Amino acid sequence: MRKYMTEALNFWVREADIDGYRCDVAGFIPVDFWDNVRKELDAIKPVFMLAEWESRDLYKKAFDMTYSWSLWDKLKAATTENKGVGGLVEYMAHDVSTVPADAYRMTFTENHDKNSWEGTQFSNFGEGLKSSMVMACTVNGMPLVYSGQEAGLDHSLKFFDKDTISWISHPFYEMYKKLFELKHRNQALWNGAAGGEMVRIVNDKPTSVVSFSREKNGNKVISLINFSAKAIKVKLQGKNHTGNYKEAFTGNSYALKGDDLVDLPAWGYIILEK
Repeated sequence: MRKYMTEALNFWVREADIDGYRCDVAGFIPVDFWDNVRKELDAIKPVFMLAEWESRDLYKKAFDMTYSWSLWDKLKAATTENKGVGGLVEYMAHDVSTVPADAYRMTFTENHDKNSWEGTQFSNFGEGLKSSMVMACTVNGMPLVYSGQEAGLDHSLKFFDKDTISWISHPFYEMYKKLFELKHRNQALWNGAAGGEMVRIVNDKPTSVVSFSREKNGNKVISLINFSAKAIKVKLQGKNHTGNYKEAFTGNSYALKGDDLVDLPAWGYIILEK
């Protein structure tokens, strides 16, 4: 069976010149099978391999990217489950300490499984949806925009039958556009080893506000995200992030001098760039 599966995977790369695979429930298959497959595929041409799984063993030889299921869980916990941001801080610490620098995570607030079986982006994250979108686009990883999200998809699509999407003008389009423009132009948010490591910024609202920076070759992005229903004045402790910044969404200028106080609206966010 391994031989036939490997031959089938080789066929589509060799004969159809596809660029790689997204492998469903990849963790159900032994890692050594995937390791061998990757070796054979790369002998034909360089490929990109995405695993619908979350295991660091898959990064060793076989896969370039895995699904970041745990980030979705922690974002839901911080928003509609009202559990605070402790899980998000833990997620970032775990990512930095266990995921190889050259590995990619696929981050998301919606995908085909979540949308069809666990509700919509609005029901899963409520008022914290935009905050969750911002975090998914600024943490380490490559963000996924699921079909219709940029058009405000507000219902669960049928999984096995045709189901159309209303491609209407929606604020999420401009929001994603600005986030992706930032990701392209600022190396701090680039993928894998090309981007900057996440560094936590300690603040005085540790149960409500996630604050972290990423920096690479003089490029820097600071994410300040309020995961609470109350407007907050948060103090960023320390002097490691002094300098002049522009806010990615508004273009407003910010001068950080150390131990700065920043106002965040309910479920609000500020993304600083230099």
